[in-house]
Amino acid sequence: MTTPPPTTPSTSRTILVSMRREIVQPFVDLAHAPRALWGVNLSYLLEGVTYFGALSLLAIFFNDFVGLDDINAGRMVGILTAGITLAMLVLGATVDLVGPRRALLLSLALMLIGRILLAASPQLGSGQGLWSPTHLISMLGILWIILGYGIYQPACYAAAKFFTTEKTAGMAYAMLYAIMNLGAFLPGLISPPVRRLSGIPGVFWVYGALTVAGMAVIALMLTSRAVREAREGAGAGPETPEKPRERTSLKEQVVFYLKNFPLRDGRFLFFIFILIPVQTLFAHVWLTMPQYCNRAFTGIVSENYETFTNLSPLLIFILTPVVAALTSKRNTYAMMIAGTFVMAAPTFILALGPTVTNLFAFLILMTVGEAMWSPRFLQWIAESAPPGMTGIYMGIGQFPWFLTKVVTSLYSGWFLMTFCPAGVPPEQMRTETMWFIYGLIAMVTPISLVLARRWMLARFNQKPPQPDVKGI
Repeated sequence: MTTPPPTTPSTSRTILVSMRREIVQPFVDLAHAPRALWGVNLSYLLEGVTYFGALSLLAIFFNDFVGLDDINAGRMVGILTAGITLAMLVLGATVDLVGPRRALLLSLALMLIGRILLAASPQLGSGQGLWSPTHLISMLGILWIILGYGIYQPACYAAAKFFTTEKTAGMAYAMLYAIMNLGAFLPGLISPPVRRLSGIPGVFWVYGALTVAGMAVIALMLTSRAVREAREGAGAGPETPEKPRERTSLKEQVVFYLKNFPLRDGRFLFFIFILIPVQTLFAHVWLTMPQYCNRAFTGIVSENYETFTNLSPLLIFILTPVVAALTSKRNTYAMMIAGTFVMAAPTFILALGPTVTNLFAFLILMTVGEAMWSPRFLQWIAESAPPGMTGIYMGIGQFPWFLTKVVTSLYSGWFLMTFCPAGVPPEQMRTETMWFIYGLIAMVTPISLVLARRWMLARFNQKPPQPDVKGI
């Protein structure tokens, strides 16, 4: 048997240089990305701060300023989060019709109207309580936010597709995902001093100002020239990517759209819906983790449960670009299997008992798994969409997330009352059983992806269909 040659210092040095290049080069490529893409990134950061900052205060706002009880205040938050996901399903195609710049400006304008109404509802309305004028005005504000955000996120990911090359696409999607999570973390630094000075409505007004800043970023950085240069740099023609070319007849457009509608693709539907089991762990971050940290622990974790609950977004911001750089050349489907497994498996660590070590191990490993698969999933959806259909593919790709939030909320409360009830000493709880069951649910995703590997690879290796139009 032939013995492999020993590793020499020069060989080790070559390996280290290669690894360093593999990590650094995607960042270098992204640094040279076009101005239009950086405009989308900056806008996405501002919107992330605004959305997640307002979301964390919304239930308390409805308690203190609209006069709703906990149940109805929670329903208002649910209407917002679930409504946004449904709106993406319906309005995601907007970017396919008007282009990324107009779609982003339109979406931010709609959200600005909603945020103004929400912040001003205590002054504009009269009285408090369910269906009071104050409540109705605040609900009208939520409606406008839902409509705007239903366009905004599909437009951002569509823009990432249209403004990148094959070399920069992976890192661009990863940065969008990381920036969203940075936006989820920053309100913890911005909100408290503003809230102490002017209350929650004052914080909402600040977020309204950030929405205006986001509109200014899009208007100034996504100019017609910047969009044209970005498209040409990505190897595409100067025409607006969303719109079919002028020589395409309406009949041909409709036929192509119906023929390639995502709901007709069985593999696409399997792929997005089989992710629901592992996505339940996302929902448990706000449905289960705060109560678990508060009730099953004592001392620093119980007293600062918000801090431990919100560690994941900060870790995602740090880890996602690094993981994307290390795995940029890896097969997307293989990364989906590995990532969902790494995310699901640590749930069984919590089944060993509520200790600080187990909690940190779960949060860190789960976050690594999320960084491995979630940006690649969004990238695959965008890149698998036929020309002119990126928005609707992104919108429908988000629909299982809506179902996840609804389904998980139906049983998470029962599990808490049964295995982690309030007012019971931690030693008398059965949180280990709760997390063991949640781990079994989450593991359905990677196991199913492995079993369907051969069938699904045909979809992953397939190029998006091109419109069969004369003159193109």
